Amino acid sequence: MTRRAETGSAQQPEIPLPSLTTALLPIIFTMGLMAFQILAFDDFVPHVPLALGIAFTGALGWYHGIRWWRMENGLYHVVHIGLQSVAILITVGMIIGTWILSGTVPLLIYYGLQLITPELFLLAAMVLTAVVSMAVGTSWGTVGTVGLALVGIGEGLGIPMALTGGAIVSGAFFGDKMSPLSDTTNLAPAVTGTDLFGHIRNMMATSVPAIVIAGVAYGAIGLGYAGTELEAGRIETILNGLEAQFTLHPVLLLPAVLVMGLALARFPALPTLFAGALAGAIMAVLVQGADVATAVMAMQDGFVSDTGVESVDELLSTGGIQSMMWTISLVLIALAFGGILEQMRSVEAILNAIIQRVQGRLSLFAASTGSAAGVNLFSGDPYLSIALSGRMFAPVYRGQGQSTLNLSRSVEEGGTMLNPLVPWGAGGAFTAGALGIPTLVYAPFAIVCWLSPLIGLLFATRGWFMPAATEAEQRRWQENHEAIMVGRGVVNSADLDPEELERAFDRYRRR
Repeated sequence: MTRRAETGSAQQPEIPLPSLTTALLPIIFTMGLMAFQILAFDDFVPHVPLALGIAFTGALGWYHGIRWWRMENGLYHVVHIGLQSVAILITVGMIIGTWILSGTVPLLIYYGLQLITPELFLLAAMVLTAVVSMAVGTSWGTVGTVGLALVGIGEGLGIPMALTGGAIVSGAFFGDKMSPLSDTTNLAPAVTGTDLFGHIRNMMATSVPAIVIAGVAYGAIGLGYAGTELEAGRIETILNGLEAQFTLHPVLLLPAVLVMGLALARFPALPTLFAGALAGAIMAVLVQGADVATAVMAMQDGFVSDTGVESVDELLSTGGIQSMMWTISLVLIALAFGGILEQMRSVEAILNAIIQRVQGRLSLFAASTGSAAGVNLFSGDPYLSIALSGRMFAPVYRGQGQSTLNLSRSVEEGGTMLNPLVPWGAGGAFTAGALGIPTLVYAPFAIVCWLSPLIGLLFATRGWFMPAATEAEQRRWQENHEAIMVGRGVVNSADLDPEELERAFDRYRRR
């Protein structure tokens, strides 16, 4: 009771904005530790550098007179915001375990190996994951289910894992970015005061050229992997191994159909994915003859394959909640680092310094995209990168007469699209854990993810697809934010504290 009164908002003096040097110190320290680890050790594990970065930031804040409980509250607040991502990680781990045990993933691999030729595989992988991700509104769910199956198909076709991972990530995150069901696609227009479908239409200017160019590139690369006798033999070995271990029947596609159906019916992501995990467990009992205890253990510890075919066993021995713990711990630590930086107002100070140097159309677009990418890099959280950058840059875009549709596209490209390329980012850590392909291995081949922001910068240099703000947009911006700020009567989002703004965003997304 005493602690609650002490920390009440009425008795909290505002934390002063730090100098740019002070704001950059924690980031330089943490990035330096990561660089040292990359150079000094064979394996890159970002957990400890991030944890030491939190400790350094806390010490720096204490030196500047910030009470620890305030930094701790900020840290826990951002972790709390990210708990939905953690819950999805846990549920996807359960899905992977039960969908392998039930035979759903093996069946997808089995059909894929028979239908997809090596020269078309990369293009088909990108298109398939894009369609599924757009339909269900989640790149993570797509990567953990369809993506996992595609890794097995690529293995059988003799396609390098780096290329397979790049094509999967390109399609999955393109679909996530363009889906009206996606949380980040809803967050970006909400925080910038734009219309959801106007935001999606404006993103097509950069996203469609990016995926077309990527498709041409994947098609050209695929020509170098035409079928050979060696690949045909490997495929036959994998098919025989799958037939020996699983009962393969089209009914096993029902869990995947259920997930897509619930997503299209706009059920929330978490219960939709959990229903998929439960359906996989039921299929495992009814079709594969597994007992209930085995299905439960597949949710917990994953599946262990024992076909005698090394490539099959290595691919299918995965899944379960425990397989996600490395990723979950990384996401939590990265969120905590972002939270303590935000509480110290370090990110705000850096963004303010950038904004003061923005003068023209190109520099503005580059600054907002780079800021979203920078917050992504420092915190690993795409939601924080979109929310902070959108809040900070919206008045600047309006002041220059730029439509905030350009801003919402900019922060999506720096937030959603670049997050899977950051090893300690939520998307990068999840994808690496789900597919078993290190982030830095597939990142160069995730063409859509890094090409889309580059196309946006190119268009900004020419003024192409950069609409000016209209009077209707100005009215809509005010109406949207008045709807969000219920009970406050505040229009300028910069006047709100981050915790209240996050609750407002949540209410707005649920409307």
